[in-house]
Amino acid sequence: MHVVKVSLGERSYDVEIGGSLDDTGGRLAGLGLGQKMALVTNPTIKKLHGQRVINSLKSAGFLVMSIEIPDGEQHKNLDWVNAIYTALLTNGFDRRSALVAFGGGVIGDIAGFAAATFMRGVPFVQIPTTLLAMVDSSVGGKTGVNHPMGKNMIGAFYQPKKVLTDLSVLKTLPAEELLSGIAEVIKYGVIWDAQFFDFLDKNRQKILGLDTEALGHIIQRSCEIKAEVVSKDEREGGLRAILNFGHTLGHAIETAENYTMRHGYAVSIGMVTASRLAHRAGLCDASVPERVEALIRSYGLPTSLTALARKPTVRELMDTLQIDKKAEAGKVKFVLPKKIGGVVITKEWDEKHLQELIAG
Repeated sequence: MHVVKVSLGERSYDVEIGGSLDDTGGRLAGLGLGQKMALVTNPTIKKLHGQRVINSLKSAGFLVMSIEIPDGEQHKNLDWVNAIYTALLTNGFDRRSALVAFGGGVIGDIAGFAAATFMRGVPFVQIPTTLLAMVDSSVGGKTGVNHPMGKNMIGAFYQPKKVLTDLSVLKTLPAEELLSGIAEVIKYGVIWDAQFFDFLDKNRQKILGLDTEALGHIIQRSCEIKAEVVSKDEREGGLRAILNFGHTLGHAIETAENYTMRHGYAVSIGMVTASRLAHRAGLCDASVPERVEALIRSYGLPTSLTALARKPTVRELMDTLQIDKKAEAGKVKFVLPKKIGGVVITKEWDEKHLQELIAG
């Protein structure tokens, strides 16, 4: 088992990569949590793996109840947060009672936001079950839900007490969900680590074949990069914004598609578009967007809006971009690569160039 520490003073915590769901209770026993626990999950994950976690928690002396939320980004909203509140209140949860987010990014975001706001904050733990959640959403403390006008518009920065990862659950992950996570992994190579980018290129078959050593490496390295960035900038005052590479346009695509498109697929299109925009802005040479697109395409991920069943209009996407929560004084910030392994955050980009790239 590998441990990555997210260093945030008294809010520091460990990301444990490896281990088994059957050891969940023992791994949480030393955190000083209350006896009552709510396992927030979805029906699919609960059916596949839920009993192992519940049995382990009960064996460690916790009183466990389950809260099931339907699968899908479209359910990441305030209605389901309120359903969690109701279940917690009905069952007499207090400020020491803990929430355990057991699922993908949607479950982690909802459960984390509920934990941040119930009784002004109760402890929670992340047990991610998708590659995307393992390498991204479970680490860093971003929690929240969607609004019909924009993704993640309602939320809070709230760190978990611990993140537990069991690689074996990835064997039950649908291929499309694995690829969605690969997109976030590729992001780390572009923004931070050229050698990691090359590793992803050279080890594609092992990764797609769920080789344990290769998967362990990409999860660990992704978490190390995110932990380093978050430790330096917890609340996205500067550096942390580089983690949004590909997400500015990606979130606009998700909103336009009413949250029916997988996050990683939208981010893939966003990363290719941002790389091309960087080249047009003179920030990088042509090899950068070419290499980014080639790697994304080699994993079977989409690289343009033509992959969508209903292609949003240029105006639709440009209007959605203006609601981006990272916009300042009406100008949206883009994360643009200068090279593989290095990016800049800028508001200086040409709107005409972006419109042309969106139009294809």
